[in-house]
Amino acid sequence: MDPATAVEATRPFVDDDARDRLTVTGADAETYLQSQLSQSVTGLAVGDARWSFVLDPTGKIDALLRVEKSGDTEFRLDTDAGFGEALEARLRRFMIRVDVEIASESAGSPQPGGDHETARIGAGWPRLGAEIEPGSTIPASTGVVTLACDFTKGCYPGQELVERMASRDSEAPTRVRIVDLDEG
Repeated sequence: MDPATAVEATRPFVDDDARDRLTVTGADAETYLQSQLSQSVTGLAVGDARWSFVLDPTGKIDALLRVEKSGDTEFRLDTDAGFGEALEARLRRFMIRVDVEIASESAGSPQPGGDHETARIGAGWPRLGAEIEPGSTIPASTGVVTLACDFTKGCYPGQELVERMASRDSEAPTRVRIVDLDEG
């Protein structure tokens, strides 16, 4: 699947009501996010969206998020409910001498709806707090690196681990669980 179409393809199992949101604005919003996200935001048209990681410097996942360009100097980021505050803190940590403002909004629902969650699990899409433990999980173990990382964009925190594993065609160990969902 192409990163440009991944956002639309994941809509059936990503519950928009169970997402924390950040709005990042300012003259330096694009260049700042370009330096922090694993996905390229340079050149996105207004309305375009992509999946991305925000990683800590060791390459562990701080957040899996959707980023959408919502204006010439405005981007909307959304992440799983309960993780927006940590995402905002992580982004603010590296804001030095940039014209960037961040505003946040908590999710309307603290947990995804059952239909969304069942579809998400069936599709194998990871969720923060479930398959992704912030600060511990590496991107390669999520199964979404090809959708959330741009391997041509340049530097961002944690890039070395992602690039090293990709260049060696390495796969992270994964646990496989079979869940029998009663559809009756």
